[in-house]
Amino acid sequence: MVLVWSRLTNGDPLFTLSQVALNDTIMVFAFAPLVGRLLGISAITVPWATLLTSVVLYIVIPVLLAQLWRRRLLAGGTTRFDAAMASIGPWSIGALLMTLVLLFAFQGEAILGQPTVIALLAVPILIQVLFNSALAYGLNRLLGEKHSIACPSALIGASNFFELAVAAAIGIFGFESGAALATVVGVLIEVPVMLLVVKVVNSSKGWYEAGWPAVRGVDRANGGGVRSQPGATRP
Repeated sequence: MVLVWSRLTNGDPLFTLSQVALNDTIMVFAFAPLVGRLLGISAITVPWATLLTSVVLYIVIPVLLAQLWRRRLLAGGTTRFDAAMASIGPWSIGALLMTLVLLFAFQGEAILGQPTVIALLAVPILIQVLFNSALAYGLNRLLGEKHSIACPSALIGASNFFELAVAAAIGIFGFESGAALATVVGVLIEVPVMLLVVKVVNSSKGWYEAGWPAVRGVDRANGGGVRSQPGATRP
């Protein structure tokens, strides 16, 4: 979903792709140990084979298929690749919305019947998303990064990989389990909040760009060159 959010903010596609690839690589090796550790703390036993199967099915195979398809498209030229990416854009958003509809359809009764539980699950997620996105956005501005870099940084910093969590929870515990409910609530909260973050970073572009040139010592009036220091002479 980070790729979708990044496109909505006109984020740098190469930077976004590199960040998603890095996160996916980490998840390939860290997801199963982290889940096993956390479930072990809660005295819940899950076979390692099940965890590893979830990683292969929901991370490794999609990444490999995407890379194979990408190479095949690029073999026909960048024009073919760009046309394919433009054509699948609406389909990716549609698939995301359909996934949400199906998830809420399976868990709708539980969500409506347990408002206190939903609130206890939602509040920490809300705080985490807003805090992480604001921290990443502010640090990028402080360090003088471009707005097209700061936007995907803020979005991916606040992302929780609920897609993988939902798939793993359903695969291990079933559609109507408490684990599936918790991950669905995560998606329920994350999607509108991430859209809010998209709105904020898009609306604050003027404020962001008014500050970062001063940090980097760049003078837009001089065509983006480095500002001259007091007392320095120009060649």
